[in-house]
Amino acid sequence: MANTTIKEVTAAELHDLLNKETPVLADFSASWCGPCKAMLPIVERLATRYAGRAEVVKVDIDRASELALAHGVRSVPTFLLFANGQVAERIVGSTNESALAALIESQIPLARRDTAKLPAA
Repeated sequence: MANTTIKEVTAAELHDLLNKETPVLADFSASWCGPCKAMLPIVERLATRYAGRAEVVKVDIDRASELALAHGVRSVPTFLLFANGQVAERIVGSTNESALAALIESQIPLARRDTAKLPAA
């Protein structure tokens, strides 16, 4: 089945996402990585579950090595949760869906609070 849920991003695309108020979960992975392949269904479910409330993206470390280097990714899979443009949480290695969901959930209320401060149009 083709992956239609998760966008693989470049450095420029990730930078653009980080300038938005929505939390971003970035899955740093590689096509040759067995544990990364095993995590793919979990990451796809999270992307669907949080669509519109958080961004869930993939970063291929072989195609975007500058991003891996810039964020200190030395092992894959590595999951970075960005909030307000900064790394808020990091999980290195395989994990379970509930742990990743908890990371995302921890930042969604903050994003909502920030948008609530905007003046009415």
